This record gives sequence, structure tokens and C-alpha cells, in this order.
Amino acid sequence: MRRVFEGVAPVEKPLFQNRTAHLYRSGFGMGYYQHLQSSSNQAIGGKRHMQTEAKDADLAALLLKINECLVPLWPDAKPLLHYGTCFELLCSVILSAQCTDEQVNAVTPFLFKKYPSAEEMAQAKVEDVENIIHSVGFFHTKSKNLVATAQKISLTYGGSVPSTMGELLSLPGVGRKTANLVLSACFGTPGIIVDTHVMRVACRLGISRKKDPALIEALIRQNLEPDKYTAFSHALNRHGKYVCTARKPACRLDGGSCPLEEFCPQLGLDSRS
Repeated sequence: MRRVFEGVAPVEKPLFQNRTAHLYRSGFGMGYYQHLQSSSNQAIGGKRHMQTEAKDADLAALLLKINECLVPLWPDAKPLLHYGTCFELLCSVILSAQCTDEQVNAVTPFLFKKYPSAEEMAQAKVEDVENIIHSVGFFHTKSKNLVATAQKISLTYGGSVPSTMGELLSLPGVGRKTANLVLSACFGTPGIIVDTHVMRVACRLGISRKKDPALIEALIRQNLEPDKYTAFSHALNRHGKYVCTARKPACRLDGGSCPLEEFCPQLGLDSRS
């Protein structure tokens, strides 16, 4: 059955056999897509590398187009994880690493019933936490991180989840994805949340050549207005989770429809038969 997206007219298949030519005629110009063939890099932060081949105007235009298409379709710019407090959200995101939101949501009611605050989880035995979250992948490491994070929040931050990127990154098990999600959901700070879905879609769309979360975050941060960061991230996540899936993206299904198909270069996907 052909999936119809509310508010978006069905996308006709491009008349051009060459998708790059189609994108050129669609108004993006060749400048942005030529950067995909380049290999020059620039060091950032002394550790990571960022591609600088793309003209800022071209990438900014692409991001804006994606934003205009997806945000109206997925307007709920909130986590899919179930939580009631910032501490619960932080724990849930730590648990979500290499794990589905559904798996996390299945165990957190029991976890938060027993340990509803950082102070109480700080007193927990790692083995007891393991027993609750054992169905989640990497539960040994995650249990240690949950208890250690709760202890640091209790001792260093008075029991409250900290509200800055640097402070959040100092917590065990917290990376930039987790920090950006917590900052945006709990404190209203614009956040670029690069999870596995966002990373996959960003590469297929040509936002980045590399599956590098730090690189993708930096490219979006430099070329999209800050007030769009959070909604853009969640919309791109939903698109990857439900439409541009890892194994069967909508554009590869018989009768499938994707709202980005008209201007997506579909990088990394096999040509249609």
C-alpha cells in the first residue's frame, strides 16, 4: 500500500535518469554535490575532522529544504522515551545506546519505581540495577554508568541534573547525543541529536560523507539556524525510524513514497531495478 503523508503531495518520480542532474535542475546547483567527490578535510578540536568541500550556502539550502519538508510531518519535537523527570530522561537515554526506545520503555517503569531519584539510585547496588535492566543490551556497563552518574549528580550537583553541555559530558555514559537530548527536552536549549537514524539519513541525503556523529552535528550546527536544531533533529529521527529505514527505505518499496525523494541523492543505496 502506498504510504500517503498528510500535507505532502505524492512525489512523482524524477524524469531524469541521472539523479544528480535532477538535483541540479531542481535548483540546488552542482556545487554542493561536487563536494561528495572531494576528500579534503579540516581538523576540528584537535581530534575530529570536518569536511569543508561544501559551500555553506548549498548545504544550508539543503538543510532548510529538508526542514521544510519533514518538520510539518513530524511536529512533535520530543523524545519517544517515556519519562517524568530530567533524571528519568537522562537514565533512559543512557540505556538507549545501541538499543531501541521500545526496549528501554519496557524496563524503565520498574527501574524508576525502585529508584525514582538520583539520591536513591546512588545508593543502589549495581547487581540490583542489572536485574531490572537485563533485557537491555550492554546492561552490565549501563548499570555501572547509571549508578555512577546518580552518585555524581548527588554529590556534585545537589541531586539535580546539570544544565550545561560540559557538565553533562562529565557524567559516566553520557555523550553528545545524550547531552543534546537532555538539554533540549529539559532546559529548552537547542540541541542537535545525532542518533543512528539521523546519522543514516544524513549520509543518504548527502549532508555528510562519513558516518561520524560529531561531524554531522557540526555540519548541521554551522548551516542551520539554532532555533531549528531540536525540531529538525526529531523530524529527521522519525523519518529514519519510520520511512528511510536501514533495510527497507520507502523509496525501495513497491508503491512506497518518501517526501524527500524528489531531491534525495540516495547515497549508499543500490540503484532501483
